Amino acid sequence: MKRYMFKKIFKRTLIVLLIVFVAIQFIRPERNISDKPMPNHISKVHAVPEEVGIILKTSCYDCHSYNTYYPWYAEIQPVRWWLDEHIIDGKGDLNFDEFGTYSLRKQYRKMEEIGDLVKKEEMPIPSYIWTHKEAKLSDQQKQVIFNWVAGVRDTMKARYPIDSLERKK
Repeated sequence: MKRYMFKKIFKRTLIVLLIVFVAIQFIRPERNISDKPMPNHISKVHAVPEEVGIILKTSCYDCHSYNTYYPWYAEIQPVRWWLDEHIIDGKGDLNFDEFGTYSLRKQYRKMEEIGDLVKKEEMPIPSYIWTHKEAKLSDQQKQVIFNWVAGVRDTMKARYPIDSLERKK
């Protein structure tokens, strides 16, 4: 008798879970895709060589811009919610499409952070690399990013007073 009750409860639970799974497929968050021009894109305020632009597009823009490429599995909920949370967090930390709106100090600091996170291999994040093998940065690509970051920071130091870029210690 107990086994029969267990089977009945288990079957009903599975049916309810299946109904919930199917129902959540109809809840679709807005996609992070924009076809508008980006007047505040980083390339509008700092030189972004083509090689750097390719690296940023391949390894950074899905989470740090207004244009995400969504893989097929992003059509399945709750995976899409998980991806969207990463995108929201990523754009909250750094948005290349809004870089021109950042204060000089924040731009300077963000450039330093880009270099530091790439050096520590914290960016791109491991879960992103796991599903996007092409996003993993080679040593040569890392060096290109380091050189670019250093160049942008040097240009900023030459153009603006240092106290507008760094906090006094």
